[in-house]
Amino acid sequence: MAKIWILGAGGMGVSMAVMCANNGHQVNLYSPFEQEIETLLTEREHKKLLPGIRIPDGVSMTCTLPERIDADLAIVATPSFAVRGICGELKGRIGPDTVPACVSKGFEKGSLKTLSDVMQEELPIHQSVMLSGPSHAEEIARGVPTTVVAASRSRATAERVQDMLMNRWFRIYVSDDVAGVELGGALKNVIALAAGIVDGLQLGDNPKAALMTRGITEIARLGVAMGASTETFAGLSGIGDLIVTCTSVHSRNHRAGELIGKGRTATQAIEEVGMTVEGYTAAKCAYQLAQRTGVEMPIIEQVYRVLYEDKKPSDAIRDLMGRPARHESEVIWLLSGKR
Repeated sequence: MAKIWILGAGGMGVSMAVMCANNGHQVNLYSPFEQEIETLLTEREHKKLLPGIRIPDGVSMTCTLPERIDADLAIVATPSFAVRGICGELKGRIGPDTVPACVSKGFEKGSLKTLSDVMQEELPIHQSVMLSGPSHAEEIARGVPTTVVAASRSRATAERVQDMLMNRWFRIYVSDDVAGVELGGALKNVIALAAGIVDGLQLGDNPKAALMTRGITEIARLGVAMGASTETFAGLSGIGDLIVTCTSVHSRNHRAGELIGKGRTATQAIEEVGMTVEGYTAAKCAYQLAQRTGVEMPIIEQVYRVLYEDKKPSDAIRDLMGRPARHESEVIWLLSGKR
């Protein structure tokens, strides 16, 4: 039995708490919002995001962090914009043997830093672990077989998390390609927005399949430029996470894109979804990273222009389809890693 603290009581935080408790661990769930914790304590259920999933009685919940947190593992499960703040709260509270892990996906707005870089800055004496892959909270909480990657610069630390969390319905592979795992998890949200737009326009299966295929190529292209391994994007945190986010009814990014395809503005779509849509911020960050690195990312660019410049989705599709003819083998990213 491990002592686990989970920071963030949204869908993913609660689902991880349920999964860890059902696996026999001692679990503390934290949210800074007093009303959120009071509701969860009263109802033992997150009725908005995880209806019908009972939070086990053994899960302790609090809106106050103790001065010292006694934990083997501290899992950050907040939106990307809150990762730096919560890691700052952990600083000085967790001991050197506590492993900080993160299930959030995205970039830090403005700095364009990955979340592992943010965690390293806030918790410099710790080796963090990033958990990513095709893993919707709704299915983790129900015990649906799920497979993810634990990425860390320290293999021993990644394997420690693997040993703590892996069970008969939650399988974990380890990786040392932190950059690749993070970029796959963050950028697939942008492609999922585009896939939702395609579905909102009722264009059919052909364009969505092409979008996903060319989308992972763009993600890998930027990843390689930022030091990632090409093989990672053919794995769970790359094509695996892309598939589930582009096709699932649980995907809020796909849902927002579908609303945009039906005529909503980006702002209206996000408000209607009613939850954080990570792909919105990630699209701007990815566009800026592409500009900084000189990497060509036509799909990402068009999604950015639809979201931030009010470009019509139909015009974006026209511009993508009208690009100069090319040979597909100009980019054999799986084999060569060349841009």
